[in-house]
Order: sequence, then C-alpha cells, then structure tokens
Amino acid sequence: MKIITTPMCKYAVKFAGLSDFIVVKNGNFDDADLAIVLSETETDIGSIKIKLNTYSQIYNSIIKLSDIFKTKTDEKVMEHLQAKIRDIQDLKKVNEKRKIKVRVYSNFIKDIVKDMGFFIVQDNREKEFINIIYPDYLENEIEFKEGYNFISLPSHNNVPLNPLKRAELRYDLLERKLCMKP
Repeated sequence: MKIITTPMCKYAVKFAGLSDFIVVKNGNFDDADLAIVLSETETDIGSIKIKLNTYSQIYNSIIKLSDIFKTKTDEKVMEHLQAKIRDIQDLKKVNEKRKIKVRVYSNFIKDIVKDMGFFIVQDNREKEFINIIYPDYLENEIEFKEGYNFISLPSHNNVPLNPLKRAELRYDLLERKLCMKP
C-alpha cells in the first residue's frame, strides 16, 4: 500500500509508528492508495484526516493512526503530550476565571483559544472584546483599531513542521500576549 502525507502531517505519522510513507509538498496524491492529511484538505483518493492544532488533537490523531495501522506510538512523545494536556487543562481553569474575551479569525486559532479557556466573542459589539487574534496570512486584511490588542498567530508557512513544536509556539505566544499582560 502506498501511503502519502503532507509536510504538516509527517511528524504525526512518524510519531504514530509508521515508517513506510511518502511526503509530498504539492498535494499530488494521484498514484497513492491512501493519503494522511489535515482535516481541511480535500483529496480525490481515500484519506485519513487528522487535526493537529491542539495538544489533545495531536495526541488523538497519533492514537487514531496507530490504531488504524496497528503500530506502536513513540512513547516519549505521547508522555510529553500528556504532560502538555495536563498543563493546558490547569491553565484553562485559571483563564476561565479571568474571563478574557477574544475575537478569533480562523478555525485553527479557535481550537487553540477554546483549549486555553478564553471566551470567544461571536459578534462585533464595540468594547465587548479587546483581544483580536488572527492568522498571519490575514495581516493585510485586518482593520487595526486603537484600543484593541491585535495578536498575529503564525500559520502553516511560518511554523515548525513538527506539530508539538508548532503547538508550543502558538500556545506560548497566546499565553504571553493574553495571560501575562499587565
């Protein structure tokens, strides 16, 4: 069976214990039997879709792949993820009490923000929220207004391919910008 994945998924595939797969950059899945791709990726062939935005999603995606392919996960990675999940659950409890309100401009950011316990504001009522979190690819489309805290979160092109390092970068950035404000 010829399995293909993308650069953004390759580490999750490795962490799940698979070793026989091909990484393709351009989404050319034509001669593959199966593609392992991010959940939003469209393919014309059979695929396994995974989510890698939060620590829990990364953990569950690795378990899912390991279960499907009957492989042994990287135990060190799984222990690290379990510790990160516990840390985020503790942080979430604190953040929920703080009631930090945010406006979010991306589904991948929404996953992380919810996981961290921030309150997502659904409409644009003035001063209902002061924190606006957007992916860096929307930099030129955001209308910057005085009095708001704008936070640009790195997207696919500006993050490590390793989903653990990618998540750590994003979580740390949000924690610094939202939790540690004076």
